[in-house]
Amino acid sequence: MMPGQLLARGVARHLALAHGFACVEEFVPDRGLRVDVMALGPKGEIWIVECKSSRADFMADGKWQGYLDWCDRYFWAVDEAFPTDLLPDGTGLMIADAFDAEVLRMAPESKLPAARRNVLVRKMAFHAARRLQTLRDPDAVSAWTSA
Repeated sequence: MMPGQLLARGVARHLALAHGFACVEEFVPDRGLRVDVMALGPKGEIWIVECKSSRADFMADGKWQGYLDWCDRYFWAVDEAFPTDLLPDGTGLMIADAFDAEVLRMAPESKLPAARRNVLVRKMAFHAARRLQTLRDPDAVSAWTSA
């Protein structure tokens, strides 16, 4: 696994165990966007967490502001060696590793419109179910893609 994927795993574990969230990694909320972790909370809240493994990784990310319209709260997840002063104000911060994470700064809340939330919840459910089916029955993938 790549460093960012390891951070995403730790973030997903933390959100699931400490906050009761269901997470989908490498999720596409809309064409041209791919978030590292999309998390659905027990009250329907949606958080996005972008995992940055290095300064260069962060500097190369020019799309992160486009993610703000797709969540209630937006976070960065970095390891303890990351220079956190680079991260923009007005966003959340998690320190993570491959096994866990900790929220150091809670992201401000910006409620999604109900229609967009509905679309996202449905899309996440469909995507997660397809991933699970692919794990349970890899041959089904060829049936989906050839139909």
